[in-house]
Amino acid sequence: MSGPVDVAIVTPWYPSRQRPFLGAFVQAMVEATAPRHQRARLYHCEEWGHRLPPETSAAVDRGYRELIPHTVHPGRTVGGAELVHLPVPLPVTTDYAAIARRHEETLRSVLGGRPIDSPVVHAHVGLPGGWAALHNARPDARVFVTEHATFLDLVLAQPEARAMYEELLQRCAGLYAVGEAVRRPLVEAFPQHADRVGYLPNPISFDQHRPAPVTGLLRWLFVGGLIPRKGVRWLLEAFAACRARDPELTLTFVGEGELRGPLQQRAAELGVGDAITFTGAVPPARALELMREHDLLVHPSRFETFGMTVVEAVAAGLPVLVTRCGGPEETLAGVEDAVAELVEVEEGADALIAGYWRLRERFDRLDVAGAQRALADRYSYPAVADAHDRVWFGEEPVAGAVQVEGTGR
Repeated sequence: MSGPVDVAIVTPWYPSRQRPFLGAFVQAMVEATAPRHQRARLYHCEEWGHRLPPETSAAVDRGYRELIPHTVHPGRTVGGAELVHLPVPLPVTTDYAAIARRHEETLRSVLGGRPIDSPVVHAHVGLPGGWAALHNARPDARVFVTEHATFLDLVLAQPEARAMYEELLQRCAGLYAVGEAVRRPLVEAFPQHADRVGYLPNPISFDQHRPAPVTGLLRWLFVGGLIPRKGVRWLLEAFAACRARDPELTLTFVGEGELRGPLQQRAAELGVGDAITFTGAVPPARALELMREHDLLVHPSRFETFGMTVVEAVAAGLPVLVTRCGGPEETLAGVEDAVAELVEVEEGADALIAGYWRLRERFDRLDVAGAQRALADRYSYPAVADAHDRVWFGEEPVAGAVQVEGTGR
């Protein structure tokens, strides 16, 4: 791993053999930005949680620190970037300060105590990624952090983790939220550092096109975790109610999670089991293919920091029915009427049902292609890569939003 790199990336989330679907948004960021640079290297610090007794855990840690520098070798990933995959063994815990310190120590062990040899280090998630990057960067490096954690409130609720986050804010060259739903709590928690918290979006590929435009909103699609936060129970209830009026409707759940079994059972109880497909977890490329094979993305999440799936659906030519859950109403600003129906977050199916019929009634007035062009100006790989280059190597100010061509942000 010798030799300097233009940009180094440090992240706790990235698709791996053990977790092939985790961190697809980080992968997209690398794919968008890495080709711009002569050399880019990604350090993926993947947590391997365990419940070993303290003495055994200490012995594992000692052996790991001795062996890991001799066993890690760079591979290749998207955009031509080098990939250094390093496991981070640690006891299962919700102590975010302890997790961040373990990431810092593990990265230092892999580096042999030497700093990351790059003038620019881009980290994902303040704790642990940003902390590990900051404490392993060379003194003259500019460390930038992208924050997209949905659990940020839990981090800031822990005094030690909160203090570490403030240190990170003070010392990094810039911290960028992927949306206002992330930036707002940081500014509220650290008003004295508000001018150090900016905005940079996730990149979305607009390169693949569906073979034919949507002609009706019959084939529903959900992509995401089958967990309570995603609102999938209400989606199922809404689908059953709408299918009672139109028996041609179908629904595909793409994803895995604790609610898969209960959803399948409830679908049978509602008499719609034969109209619903559960694909399980699929690779990101297959999820995008499924978007191009369906008519409508329904995204009833309770909270999203950005909502990549929603923008990916529009890029795939899909109208969307989505809750006002934080990120989507921001990412779709200006194109809502052209491609979307936004409904309030409610504990029930009524909002989704009413939203579907409203969208269906005005289907012939939608302008999906126009919405695609507008969102590509904001979130395409070239647009987001340009914005990062201005931040990393230019004079772009940190405060507020970074200007992405095509939007006033």
